[in-house]
Amino acid sequence: MSIAFTGCTYRYGRKLRPVLNDLSYRTPDGVTILLGPNGAGKSTVLKLAASVIRPQSGRISVNGVGSRSREYRKHVAWMPQSITAMAGLTSREQVAYAGWLKGMNRSDAWEHAKKSLGMVDLAEKADSKANTLSGGQLRRLGVASALVHECRVLLLDEPTAGMDPTQRRTFRTILTNIVDRKGIQILMSTHDVADLADDAHHVTVLLEGQVRHDGTTQDFLSHAVSGTPEGRRAESAYTALTTRH
Repeated sequence: MSIAFTGCTYRYGRKLRPVLNDLSYRTPDGVTILLGPNGAGKSTVLKLAASVIRPQSGRISVNGVGSRSREYRKHVAWMPQSITAMAGLTSREQVAYAGWLKGMNRSDAWEHAKKSLGMVDLAEKADSKANTLSGGQLRRLGVASALVHECRVLLLDEPTAGMDPTQRRTFRTILTNIVDRKGIQILMSTHDVADLADDAHHVTVLLEGQVRHDGTTQDFLSHAVSGTPEGRRAESAYTALTTRH
């Protein structure tokens, strides 16, 4: 199950240059890293895919179901850059509340909240107040809130921003386990090529509102300059793709 963009154009003001211009793109299976410089359109792609905003032209769909429908929203979940702990709620209560907002009844939302917290290794924090979680744990709580209604595509906007290397490693492992156990597609935007690691299956590079590259991680790394040290191949490939005309 994939999100398909067909000829999508989006601008934030009528007289402004389009952020995305006639974009056609389909989310691949597994974990896909969405790379691009600031202003490339990464967050806009995720907001469109989450049906938070709508394109001025073109269509977005999942298995032929348009993004304006309630059915579409059942399949797609979005975690924005900023996750806020809700005052007075435990972690489980916050995740269950997210499920209720997505149309689940209270008992199902409560049960699914427990499962979702387990999927992101926060089961032991279920009864802890959400505002006592660390920054990395709060990001994982955001993922649990996104997963609670059993989506098929998970959209993550800069989820590792502000994490230290250990937190990043833990977070990436959790995402890989989610894909392996649930078969969910993940599209994760980032500006940090370190997020590639060995866990991403695909890489999409956006530049000036267009897809500059879309392929497997190995395809992406093949753009690195010959002789680049192994630990810097991702950085070299990204530089090559975003500076080539």
